[in-house]
Amino acid sequence: MARIDFAFGAQDRLRTACEVVRKHHQQGRLLLIYCSQAEFLGQFDQLLWSFEPDAFIPHVDADDPLASCTPVLLTTRPPEPAMHTQADTQPVWLLNLDAACPPTAHQFERILEIVSLQQGDIEPARQRWLDYKNDGHELHAHDLSARKPT
Repeated sequence: MARIDFAFGAQDRLRTACEVVRKHHQQGRLLLIYCSQAEFLGQFDQLLWSFEPDAFIPHVDADDPLASCTPVLLTTRPPEPAMHTQADTQPVWLLNLDAACPPTAHQFERILEIVSLQQGDIEPARQRWLDYKNDGHELHAHDLSARKPT
């Protein structure tokens, strides 16, 4: 089963997700970012290019020809660690931006969840927490509400 880390209380879910991606990219981790809604994932894609003027996070769609040499992949398809060709050398972490649990959660060692203070974000996150718990995953909660906005 996966270890699921929920970061609750983010001021801005997508900006916080960008910061999380940057942190893990700098640590050399392979990341797969999942959201079944193409428009929402497209917004996140654009924000990854622009959230900080000096931040560079190489990322492409999992179906892009450059995916084999890119550490951060985005997908609207059910995520699988094998989408990363380097998955045989190191684990792939999943950042779930979808409203529901990824249908393939059991295939990942680590899943990251970001939850904002907006009510429309909190209720789906509570359901994901219950779904993960019922599936036997290891859950961890991190409170971001005391952090100063960047």
